[in-house]
Amino acid sequence: MTDKSSGTRRYLALFFPWLPAERWLRSAPRPPDPPLVFAEKARGALRLASVDPAAQAAGLAPGMPLADARARVPELLVVAHDPVADAAWLDRLALGCNRYTPLVAIDAPDGLILDIAGTDHLFGGEAGLVADVEMRLARLGMHVRIALGPTADAARALARYQTRPAPDETQAVRRLPVAALELEPEATTALVRAGLKTIGELANRPMANIAARFGADAVDALRRILGDAPSPLDPRIAPPPVAAERRFAEPLGSTAHATKVLAELVGEAMEELGERGKGGRHFRATFFRSDGLARSIAIETGHPTRDTALVMRLFAERMDSLADPLDPGFGFDMIRLAVPRLEALGATQLRLEGGAVRDPVIDELVDRMTTRLGRKQVKRLLAADTHIPEQAQLALPAIDAPPPAPWQTPEPGEPPARPFHLFDPPQPIEVIAEVPDGPPHQFRWRRQAHAVRRYEGPERIAAEWWRRRDNAGLTRDYYRVEDAQGRRYWLFRHGLYDEKPDPRWYIHGVFA
Repeated sequence: MTDKSSGTRRYLALFFPWLPAERWLRSAPRPPDPPLVFAEKARGALRLASVDPAAQAAGLAPGMPLADARARVPELLVVAHDPVADAAWLDRLALGCNRYTPLVAIDAPDGLILDIAGTDHLFGGEAGLVADVEMRLARLGMHVRIALGPTADAARALARYQTRPAPDETQAVRRLPVAALELEPEATTALVRAGLKTIGELANRPMANIAARFGADAVDALRRILGDAPSPLDPRIAPPPVAAERRFAEPLGSTAHATKVLAELVGEAMEELGERGKGGRHFRATFFRSDGLARSIAIETGHPTRDTALVMRLFAERMDSLADPLDPGFGFDMIRLAVPRLEALGATQLRLEGGAVRDPVIDELVDRMTTRLGRKQVKRLLAADTHIPEQAQLALPAIDAPPPAPWQTPEPGEPPARPFHLFDPPQPIEVIAEVPDGPPHQFRWRRQAHAVRRYEGPERIAAEWWRRRDNAGLTRDYYRVEDAQGRRYWLFRHGLYDEKPDPRWYIHGVFA
């Protein structure tokens, strides 16, 4: 293991060669005796998507037709391949690895890459960190191949393709086969036929010659794996601007005790937010269990806040509504609070007669309902900048909605310009008018005739040609009408006679 300075980026790659099998075995009633394979339909036939160690020892490999595999191993145990469940399990493993660093990237479908620069000292160095990773994954029944490297691509290649140790990482990378570049199969075959079987042999050739013969992709991949070109990491969760954590030598076996610690972390985060003049909109608590798994719980608020009591009340609401309660297992050995979303929050201004400028009661109600019911279940109507009636308001999650724009209100004593109820879509009607482009004299809706006694209009609304690609659209003439029974409707003719030879009529709403 090469000693690196603290200013150098260091990456830890984890490769799970039997992830589907080990994930499935966690929920299996008992370990299967025969070789285990996972099959999926590909290229018109059932083929092996993954195998376990016993199946690989029997000569089976991914991509092999299932019929050939059964002919070779008749007692084969076949399970339907479930990539969604595999991805969810890998994501859960990634969440557990957040205990080592906030920069954890998923290397689908069976790997993780961690940026451990500046974090290994918490475990006594890189050797201690690697030992802790191996210990926790072994508790979960996961086999893992681990490698360290100066770049993400180098660490990943060493974890997946290294067959024997080398004196240092540079020599180890140069000993890797050219398959570690993961080029197209044709390009890899061409490299091997040209006698370039390792990364080192390829690196000794001029880059211009490599690009001319094997393509620019081969040069880019080679430079990334050698560290001559950047190989940026795409973390699963971006590092939050504000975070607080607590580690425990003795794991906490009580959820109530963990909640008290969480309240202390929220208080620490609020102090930092106060120093920044900010308030939090999104809070995420992660409880790391001693067996390597973790559970994350997130809440949101409608407005920036530094109220510890409010945040803890929302966390309590979220925990009470969990379908799967928070289980400490063998205990929590670490709790982290992250505040990924901040907004400016100044001092609260009070009115002269008392009370805050903005009443927080509604905001707290929205926060609690969103926390308990979900962000998509609680919505707020906002005015939109458009004249098209059915597009004049937007239903957005109340937790995300910006300050509402002012609604158009009629003058005192005037009837409303828009009905309270709109039909979506507008319903077609049959209209009789005295003149073709005049107001309706009688209309039929839902097989019932309505004689118009009063009307007001037309209110002409042209199409928004600047928002349409074809620069086309029909003009609408709206009428507020009242029938003989005193019922009021909102009707419109869709199109002028010089735009359309036979424009249709619709009823768009009903006034209260």
